[in-house]
Amino acid sequence: MAKQKKTPRPRAVTPKGFRDYFGTDVTERSEMLSRIAGVYHRYGFDALESSAVETVEALGKFLPDVDRPNEGVFAWQEDDEDGKGDWLALRYDLTAPLARVYAQHRNDLPTPYRRYAMGPVWRNEKPGPGRFRQFYQCDADTVGTASVAADAEICAMLADCLEEVGIPRGDYVVRVNNRKVLNGVLEAMGVSDMAQQANVLRTIDKFDKVGEAGVRQLLGKGRLDASGAYIDGVGLAPDQAEPVIAFLTSKGADAAETIANLRTAVGAATMGPEGVDELEEIADLLAAAGYGPDRIVIDPSVVRGLGYYTGPVFEAELTFEITDDKGRPRQFGSVAGGGRYDDLVARFTGQKVPAVGVSIGVDRLLAALREKGRVGGESEGPVVVTVMDRDRMDDYQAMVAELRNAGIRAEVYLGNPKNFGNQLKYADRRNSPAAVIEGGEEKARGVVQVKDLILGKKIAESATLEEWKERPSQAEIPRDQLVSHIWKLLTGGG
Repeated sequence: MAKQKKTPRPRAVTPKGFRDYFGTDVTERSEMLSRIAGVYHRYGFDALESSAVETVEALGKFLPDVDRPNEGVFAWQEDDEDGKGDWLALRYDLTAPLARVYAQHRNDLPTPYRRYAMGPVWRNEKPGPGRFRQFYQCDADTVGTASVAADAEICAMLADCLEEVGIPRGDYVVRVNNRKVLNGVLEAMGVSDMAQQANVLRTIDKFDKVGEAGVRQLLGKGRLDASGAYIDGVGLAPDQAEPVIAFLTSKGADAAETIANLRTAVGAATMGPEGVDELEEIADLLAAAGYGPDRIVIDPSVVRGLGYYTGPVFEAELTFEITDDKGRPRQFGSVAGGGRYDDLVARFTGQKVPAVGVSIGVDRLLAALREKGRVGGESEGPVVVTVMDRDRMDDYQAMVAELRNAGIRAEVYLGNPKNFGNQLKYADRRNSPAAVIEGGEEKARGVVQVKDLILGKKIAESATLEEWKERPSQAEIPRDQLVSHIWKLLTGGG
C-alpha cells in the first residue's frame, strides 16, 4: 500500500504587496482618522460607509491601471448557473463608489450632498518600496454644485486637516491649478491629438524635476536624463512649446501676479480664460477666509488625473526635507490631492452632475509625522496585575475591575504564573507602566506592591542615584489606595 503523502503546511507569509499592522500602527492611524473626521464633520460633511465590493461595471473606465483594463483591480466573477454572473471587484478608491451611491440614492439625498469616507482600498498593481496593494484613504466630497466656493472650501479644509494632525504652517503648502487652464494652453498650442495632449501634460508634470530647459527639450526632440539614457520628446516645434513655457513660468510673487501671467499665457483660447477666472475666484474666497499664500497658493505646475478632473485641481505637499535611503536630502512630497470631476456620476444618470473632492493618503501622512518625530515609538501598555496564588484569581480580577472602572487600562496575567520573573518580563514586553503584586503575606496585611516600570526603565537608562532614592521603583501601599496610586504614577505625580 502506497504511503500517503502528508498535506504540506501552509507558509506563514503575508501576500506580496500586503502587510500586517500591529498595536501602535493601528492606534496612530485611528487617532489620525479621528482628527481628520473631526475637521470634516466641523465643515458640515456627513459620514458614509459604502461597500468594499463594487461591480466592475460600476467602477467603469476610471480604473487605476488604464493600460490593463479590469486588471488594475482585484476582480472575480460571481458563480452563476448560466455562467453570466456579475464581475465584482474590491474598490480601488473611495470616489468611484461615491458616484454609484449618489446615482442610486440621489432622490433621498440633499443637494448638494456632502460626505466623507475613510477606509482601505485595494489595487492590483506591482508592489514596490512604500507601494502596497492595500492602503487607507480619507476622502471628502461635495456632489451637486458647480459653485467654485465648494472648491475653495475643500482647499481650506485640507489645510486645516494637515494642521489638525500635527503639520504646522511652513511645513506644507496646498497648491491649486485648473484643468481648464491646461486645456486652454493645449488649445493655444494647436495640439488636438489626444495622445499628444497626454504627452504634453506628462511633460508639464516633470517641470519641478527638470526645470524650464528640460521641459523645452522634452517638448521637442528629447533629452538625456541623469543616467545618460535618452528620453524621446513630444516632437513639437519651438513656437508650439512657447505657450507651455509661458504657462509654467507664470507663477508670480502673489496670486494676483500669477493670475495676470496666466491670462497672458492662455490668450484668447475658449476654455483657458474661464479656468483663470475660477482660479481668481478661489484665491479671493480663500483670502477672505484668512488662508494666505503661507498655506495655499495658485501654482500652474500642478497636473492631476489626465482623464479624470474637469476643473480646479489641487494637492498638498509637505515642504520639509527628509533623507532618502542613500542619505540624500529631498522634500517629502505630496500627501493629498483632489479636484473637480463633473463627469463621473453622469455615467449612471446620463446627466452631468458637478462634484469636487479631496483624498488624503493616511499612510504617507503618518510616515511624514514619524519623520518629524510627532508620532512613533511604543504605545503604553496596560497595568499588569500579577498572579502570586492561582487560588486567589477572584482577588486579582477584583483589582483589575477597579482599575478598569476608573478608566485605567489593565489586565490580569493569564499565562503560567509559576515563574514570577516571566510575569515581569511579560509586563516589560507589553510596555506596561506598572505591575501590581499581592502575595498571601500582602493580602493578610491589606497592602499591595506596585512596581513602577516606567521609572524602572528610566533608571536602567540614565536616572541618577538621587532620583532613585527620591522615587523608588517599587512601593508598598494600602490595598484601598491602589487606584489613586496608579493614577498618580500614570500622570507623573506618583
